[in-house]
Amino acid sequence: MNVSLTPQLEELVKTKVASGLYGSENEVLCEALRLLEERDRMQALRIEDLRSEIRKGLDSGEPTPLDVEAIKAQGRKRLAAQ
Repeated sequence: MNVSLTPQLEELVKTKVASGLYGSENEVLCEALRLLEERDRMQALRIEDLRSEIRKGLDSGEPTPLDVEAIKAQGRKRLAAQ
């Protein structure tokens, strides 16, 4: 497989190898692909969790309207009691 990199990415790869963190350009690219795969897995897990939370909300019953004024009054009451 041949890979073409932009000059900026090619310089980044060479810099990583020159730093001694990686033994070859191939190691840098393999690590980058491993990180990409890990990021994709984490994103899939976050989406799965979000869908699960949405499902819990939908399954929890009929929505009730939020009474903002009652919430404010309760908060003011708590503050006054302190």
